[in-house]
Amino acid sequence: MHARFIAQARLEFLKEVAYYNKQGAGLGAAFAQEVEYATARALAFPGAGTPATKSTRRVYVKRFPFFVVYRPSKEGIVVFAVAHVSRHPEYWWSRT
Repeated sequence: MHARFIAQARLEFLKEVAYYNKQGAGLGAAFAQEVEYATARALAFPGAGTPATKSTRRVYVKRFPFFVVYRPSKEGIVVFAVAHVSRHPEYWWSRT
């Protein structure tokens, strides 16, 4: 079982890591670790996330105002977005 990030989700994740790296020492790594934890929770308990759309779910990232949008699959989960909770809340819908 594994988590597969689609290209757009991986890019926005890396963009936010870079942003947090500029905000303070260790913040980018802390953000990356919390996203990894959120993704691991979704992978371990794919039905536990709150419904995001008809076919996707989301888990919140601790310490940061983001959530991970995913869909369970045979191989684990597919991540469609690492989305800020208040910035353009539905921008990722077309990815699913």
